[in-house]
Amino acid sequence: MTATPEAEVPTNARGAPLSKRGERTRRKLLDAAEQVFAELGYYEASIVKITEAAGVSQGTFYIYFESKQQIFDELVADLNRRVRHAMSEAAKKGRTRAERERLGFAGYFRFTAEHPALYRIIRQAEFVSPDAMRRHYAKIAEGYMEGLRQAMDDGEIVRADPEVLAYALMGIGELIGMRWILWDDKQPPRQVPEDVFEEMHRFITRGLGATA
Repeated sequence: MTATPEAEVPTNARGAPLSKRGERTRRKLLDAAEQVFAELGYYEASIVKITEAAGVSQGTFYIYFESKQQIFDELVADLNRRVRHAMSEAAKKGRTRAERERLGFAGYFRFTAEHPALYRIIRQAEFVSPDAMRRHYAKIAEGYMEGLRQAMDDGEIVRADPEVLAYALMGIGELIGMRWILWDDKQPPRQVPEDVFEEMHRFITRGLGATA
């Protein structure tokens, strides 16, 4: 699993670049929004609750975001950039496609174990902001397809439609993570069990016809 994130230049609500202090405040608001939207859901969440969780005033909120909808959409984009970064940083250490799949999935599961809100927020986006949800999956798939095409050209995996493969592999990762990270009754930090991870990896390797 690989995906290369693009660089982000944080801005205020008017699109102007931020100072370092401004970047820290904006980050606090996004972290608070992640917590509030995950715990309460979009409709029960409010700007008041987000600013209280961030420890800033409501006036400060409007310096960085115009509305609850805007911070929700930016949170989806922010989580997307961060999970893609976690995946790409882990996967690039692999020497073969099979190794990159293993390491990329491990990076994905580490991120989602630390940020289980990712699952809840993306599922809310299906109803609250469908375009944001589609962009989330499309951006992951875009980087994934690039890596799969290269592996096909290098003879490491079978020839197939890279978009179909990308979405199939993304579905595997998401549902395995939901079952063993989001739904597990164990206390955090939750992890995908090693035997589950190995079984998943063997299945993926066979499906891709990947060389070890």
